Amino acid sequence: MIQKDGLYVVMGLLDADSIAYAIGQEIQQLGGQVVYTVQNERLKRIFFDRSDKLTAEEKAALRMEFCDVTKEVEVRDLFEKLGPICGVVHSIAFANPKTCLGEDIFTNAVDDLKTGFHISCASLATVAHYALPQLKNGGSIVALSFESRKAFPFYNWMGVNKAALEALVRALARQYGHHLIRVNAISAGPLTTKAAKSIPHFAHLARVWRKMSPLPWDTIEDKAEVAHAAAFLLGPLSKKITGQVLYVDGGASVVGGDLLPAERPADEDELSALVEQSGLSLSPE
Repeated sequence: MIQKDGLYVVMGLLDADSIAYAIGQEIQQLGGQVVYTVQNERLKRIFFDRSDKLTAEEKAALRMEFCDVTKEVEVRDLFEKLGPICGVVHSIAFANPKTCLGEDIFTNAVDDLKTGFHISCASLATVAHYALPQLKNGGSIVALSFESRKAFPFYNWMGVNKAALEALVRALARQYGHHLIRVNAISAGPLTTKAAKSIPHFAHLARVWRKMSPLPWDTIEDKAEVAHAAAFLLGPLSKKITGQVLYVDGGASVVGGDLLPAERPADEDELSALVEQSGLSLSPE
């Protein structure tokens, strides 16, 4: 599924709980090499360096580069420095929780809206443009999305950005297909990460998934399932798949309304256990 010793760029590492880290580890387990990108030295110190999930040796073993995707020159320099690669994962998103998320979708913080769109969506086009010369034998670009066909409370402008991201995936798939480059997205169910904790009432999404997902959805452990899907889309077994959104969400995206009692996964204590592990609150503050 992954080219042995091939180099893959996984963008958006924050700490060992991030989706980017789970995907990078999956690539390495399948024989690939990984370069992670972190936005800047400051974020690395605050989040990655202070994380207690990895030993000092494990941290030192990771290959990292700094890249702020809002700065075109940094994206250009990153791919020129790396040389030939086999694929890219864009696991990057941002919305100011004080202005772009919460109870009211209206905001007059236009600069925050522009920044969120730039990071969460438009940056994928910048990444694809500068990755193109290094994807010499074709390759794959995978972006991370979230169910954008439905409006969820509190998610607001991030939902809008994810819808735009999926539209961009289709446009890039059309543009780069003749270079044998595939561009796809994974729409994952809610996953507990440092970034997710900035989403107001994130636990509400976990509760929604408990009511809607035909398969049990674990907001912590199912990062591994998203990583499996990313490895598939990055590898040659998906060489005729492009412009698609692959839903890895336990099936919640296809269900209308809540599951009936007889349809629900057997483990009724799952959500409570996950919330306890993550330190999140089930009730709006």
